[in-house]
Amino acid sequence: MSKLIFPKITTLMRAAALGAAALMHTGPASAQNLFAPVATVNDTVVTEFEVAQRQRFLKVLNAPGSSRKAVLDSLIEDRLKTQRLDLLGVEVTASELRQGLAQFASRADMDTEQFVAALAREGVERETFRDFVKTQIGWRTLIRGLYESRVKISNAEIDRELGTAGGNSGLRVLLSEIIIPAPPQNAARVAALAEEISQTRSTAEFSSYARRYSATASRGRGGQLPWTPLEKLPPALGPILLALEVGEVTDPLNIPNAVALFQLRGIEETNRPAIEYSEIEYAAYYIAGGRSEAALGIAAQVRARVDVCDDLYGVAKGQPESVLDRGAKKPGDIPRDIAIELAKLDPGESSVALTRSNGETLVFLMLCKRTAAANAEVDRDQVVAAIRQRKLRGYSEQLVEQLRADARITRK
Repeated sequence: MSKLIFPKITTLMRAAALGAAALMHTGPASAQNLFAPVATVNDTVVTEFEVAQRQRFLKVLNAPGSSRKAVLDSLIEDRLKTQRLDLLGVEVTASELRQGLAQFASRADMDTEQFVAALAREGVERETFRDFVKTQIGWRTLIRGLYESRVKISNAEIDRELGTAGGNSGLRVLLSEIIIPAPPQNAARVAALAEEISQTRSTAEFSSYARRYSATASRGRGGQLPWTPLEKLPPALGPILLALEVGEVTDPLNIPNAVALFQLRGIEETNRPAIEYSEIEYAAYYIAGGRSEAALGIAAQVRARVDVCDDLYGVAKGQPESVLDRGAKKPGDIPRDIAIELAKLDPGESSVALTRSNGETLVFLMLCKRTAAANAEVDRDQVVAAIRQRKLRGYSEQLVEQLRADARITRK
């Protein structure tokens, strides 16, 4: 049943565009026009009376789609649905209809008879309400019967859903990055180089430095990253970036075994809601050899074997437990270098930009999932139900489009 939202009884019964008296006391000529066909759908008709009733019904509910064109479109769609229900022998039982009417009425804090009486005072017939609900119930039953077995929902889909939530308009930034490995024996030289890079204001010069010195996958693009929502970045990095002018570079940021620098290339407000994350789950698989060719080769083999974080358990099987770390942390509790890399990843993606043990251990870092704060307490079963409903709605829309394409539809 569609989620129509309407006010309480005190505001529910506002004046409709057509008064009830005008409908109930029309003369013979106007009554005849009222029941004249305005459309035909295969061998059935839609009348002017049905259009007026549906418009009034939607306006009383304060629901969208009450224009004449929108109402006629929806009535034609209802004809297509009822014809298919009849063809396939799908029936709505009296019990199902009573329950559906009662559920609909309860949204206005009324029982069915109270709701019908309130509609009647606004000139909406009981049959208009009944037919509207009956078609919804029958169509829902048909769609579930035809398509529910086809709906498959993966854990990855559930995780993606949990990682989205509404909020205020957010900011996104366009950055270039340089992350320079800095093992202890090279720390002083790297610090001097990083200080030199931080003084540049040229994007071309910064990109040149990135190609020469950066250890990230973006070095081939001159360190340039795509637009990134600000909330995906480490919380401590946001204020630093917002203090920059376009073209400016951050001061060198010390991270384990490396130094990071960012150049701001652009910043803008978006219509996309900002998302506050309650936790981020990630996995780190440690490979001996640092950034050696052999270690990077092993990392490439691991990348080819894994699609989700769970796959890393198979990679680490038979090795010491210390080679694999996996857990979920609040964004502010994640080490800065890891948080920077995670900001570039979608669930299932990985990075090999980081090292540990003074550069002797390569980190194969994989993002498992992000959980939006608004969804932190949401039950996964609720998410599954929402995804299933969305997929079934997609099947419904496809079937209606097919029925419309195959039908003989004329408008008077």
